[in-house]
Amino acid sequence: MATHHRLLRGGGGSPSISVSGVRFRLTALAAATIALSFFTLSFLFTSESPHLHLPVTSQSLRHSNGRVGSIRRSMLDTKSDPLRPRLLQIRKQADDHRSLALAYASYARKLKLENSKLVRIFADLSRNYTDLINKPTYRALYDSDGSSSIEESTLRQFEKEVKERIKMTRQVIAEAKESFDNQLKIQKLKDTIFAVNEQLTNAKKQGAFSSLIAAKSIPKGLHCLAMRLMEERIAHPGKYTDEGGRARAAELEDPSLYHYAIFSDNVIAASVVVNSAVKNAKEPWKHVFHVVTDKMNLGAMQVMFKLKEYKGAHVEVKAVEDYTFLNSSYVPVLKQLESANLQKFYFENKLENATKDTTNMKFRNPKYLSILNHLRFYLPEMYPKLHRILFLDDDVVVQKDLTGLWEIDMDGKVNGAVETCFGSFHRYAQYMNFSHPLIKEKFNPKACAWAYGMNFFDLDAWRREKCTEEYHYWQNLNENRTLWKLGTLPPGLITFYSTTKPLDKTWHVLGLGYNPSISMDEIRNAAVVHFNGNMKPWLDIAMNQFRPLWTKHVDYDLEFVQACNFGL
Repeated sequence: MATHHRLLRGGGGSPSISVSGVRFRLTALAAATIALSFFTLSFLFTSESPHLHLPVTSQSLRHSNGRVGSIRRSMLDTKSDPLRPRLLQIRKQADDHRSLALAYASYARKLKLENSKLVRIFADLSRNYTDLINKPTYRALYDSDGSSSIEESTLRQFEKEVKERIKMTRQVIAEAKESFDNQLKIQKLKDTIFAVNEQLTNAKKQGAFSSLIAAKSIPKGLHCLAMRLMEERIAHPGKYTDEGGRARAAELEDPSLYHYAIFSDNVIAASVVVNSAVKNAKEPWKHVFHVVTDKMNLGAMQVMFKLKEYKGAHVEVKAVEDYTFLNSSYVPVLKQLESANLQKFYFENKLENATKDTTNMKFRNPKYLSILNHLRFYLPEMYPKLHRILFLDDDVVVQKDLTGLWEIDMDGKVNGAVETCFGSFHRYAQYMNFSHPLIKEKFNPKACAWAYGMNFFDLDAWRREKCTEEYHYWQNLNENRTLWKLGTLPPGLITFYSTTKPLDKTWHVLGLGYNPSISMDEIRNAAVVHFNGNMKPWLDIAMNQFRPLWTKHVDYDLEFVQACNFGL
């Protein structure tokens, strides 16, 4: 008893050790109790005992984002029903193919395939997946909280229907893939064509501008020839004075002779016209050529036509300044040249101004306001004693005797010209602005146009019809270029609208300066061939098949032509 009491009081060495052992045992017992409680609770939470009432429902657990809920759901899926993973896999396949169908429908809608037929097909496929998933029978499969087992027969039916739709979807995609690929290629091709068209448009503008520069530039040989002829005129002024006096003046005004009017600042071109006409004339001494140039080229022209005889033909060379009535108070074109707007339109040196209107770019050339180009409207005043005269451009070549023109009965008409219309081409509508009320009221848009270059004028009928006054009236109205683009053909078509007599087409064949398809038979039968267009025969850009028709009339034996290496 005493010993037991001492042990309880802790006295001595041995009793102290026994108390420590008791304390260790108590601590171990407590730890074991806690561990047992934890495992018991864990078992209760994972148990499917029907007597356990969980505080959290399966619906709230499914929407929970908490970690414990996710772990519990996963454990329920894998442990409660082995069919659930299979269900989830089937559902995922259905969702994936529904999304794929929607993606193809969106792409088909963007590409506008086959009038949206594929859009409807893929949209229907997507809707089929949605309808299948939302069927009450199948919706109950994946909406259950895991407390009820999945019926395998229902799952098999669901899987069967999903696979059928997947098979159909893949089949439609396989069939449509070619359409998608082709449409994509077509779209890329369209984009490429658009880009190439843009480049082509820009290239055409630049090409037209470059062609215009090449066509209107003066070749080195031609410039050299004019300078050398002018040098000769200055060095020997007495050698090239006008001889013949009154006798020659009488011939120049004799209405019984065949008179030609040639207005040009191109020495070699004017000489080719005279050379070819004289060469083919049956009685050249009865032919009179009235050459008018500007003051700058007057000396060169005088020398050129004094260097050789023309089989007795008469050549008169004058400057436009010699006709004193041609001044700004009388001539509308000269008056319009004083306009600041017109000067800006023609002479403002900007590339964008030159290329912004490719179709009518050529009309921006100042030559269309040159008085030399408009002298054709003043023939009766320039040659008051003449009754008839033949106007020739400086880019024509005469191939036959032209005296037959003076034998044509003009039927009271003023202008004899070859018509150029065929089909809907070269009608008045192409040369004038028929949206303007004045043009629309006075002219027929389907009226046939004719060509300048070789025109036979009855000057008596001209004076009677007052054609120059008519020209002035319309030219003044067109100061702002609202009736027609600039040039001499539109005002000519207007001035001689009802006073033009059509000539046989063999008198005048056009297009040798732009049309390579003209037949040689047509050219051989022509009385006059016309190098109208940019490819003039004295330029490097001339068409080789037509150039010999012109070069054979060039005076290559003249020392001035040889010195300038013209045509080489």
